[in-house]
Amino acid sequence: MEKALVKKDIRAYSPEDLKKLFSDMGEQGFRAKQVYEWLWKKSATSFDEMTNLSKDLREKLNQHFLINAVKIDKQQISSDRTIKNTFKLYDGNIIEGVLIPTEDRMTACVSSQVGCSLTCKFCATGYMDRKRNLNADEIYDQVVLIDKQARENYGIPLSNIVYMGMGEPLLNYSGMMKSVERLTSEDGLNMAAKRITVSTAGIAKMIKKLGDDNVKFNLALSLHAANDTKRNEIMPINEQNSLLALRDALKYYFAKTKNPVTYEYIVFNDFNDGLEDAKELVQFCKHVPCKVNIIEYNPIVFADFINTKEDKLEAFANYLRKNNVNVHIRRSRGKDIDAACGQLAVKEGQELKS
Repeated sequence: MEKALVKKDIRAYSPEDLKKLFSDMGEQGFRAKQVYEWLWKKSATSFDEMTNLSKDLREKLNQHFLINAVKIDKQQISSDRTIKNTFKLYDGNIIEGVLIPTEDRMTACVSSQVGCSLTCKFCATGYMDRKRNLNADEIYDQVVLIDKQARENYGIPLSNIVYMGMGEPLLNYSGMMKSVERLTSEDGLNMAAKRITVSTAGIAKMIKKLGDDNVKFNLALSLHAANDTKRNEIMPINEQNSLLALRDALKYYFAKTKNPVTYEYIVFNDFNDGLEDAKELVQFCKHVPCKVNIIEYNPIVFADFINTKEDKLEAFANYLRKNNVNVHIRRSRGKDIDAACGQLAVKEGQELKS
């Protein structure tokens, strides 16, 4: 019985690998460049789209290779114009990504993992199992699809990308870095690295690696408490990555890259919203040049936290401002469709952590 041909994902190949592949197929080298351009510059999701290739070559590619393109399974549009997407991956797994339109920018919030291995108490994704890391092309596809959505719905292309969806990007370091390369390179989407922000819950050794790799994109740290006892309570990762370890990693990162850091700080009622908490945050902000995004808490069914009161939020922010901290209060977007910060969690067919 003849063995079935196993098709390979063509987007897993580098330009050099493609060139060798085409040479082995008896094709001229420039064909590899054409295919690579179709894949990464024109975001083709089928070989039939590659109209400058002969029909025979397209059929040959269809026989031996596939393009594991991400597809939109569902989309919901919020009253504030935010659009939440449920994306289906080639293996049936589901992730979510969000288009966040504001007056001055169009932002894609993308996922880096299916689920999450961290267990942050306030985040819906933290209650899901981590199934696997996303490939670079699956992260890239989210950006392409959300950009298309921005153009079709609002007539404006994407201006920014944030790795703040499902998963911890620094635990998918290779996939994250390769996706940024494809998004920013001239033979990819040619987006500016400064328009990309990678958010981490705080993995000290990987923050140092970002410094060693001299990354050009922005780094955001989900801080939420500048006190180890409180941070341990809501973010168990802090037990292995204390504020002291993070401070040293951030200093190293800044020395290498000269990039200021953004601290994300969700204000929970009667937990981390007091004057003493603000004082601790001011002290932590002295280590490297930074800004603080104060974020409204978005309730989830798994946790009992509630958002701080408006007067306490303003008092907290004002204390930071008086102490020369650059502060921005970030209002929730897409809360009515569970698309806001910390609310992403696929409910169908996913096991929750026990």
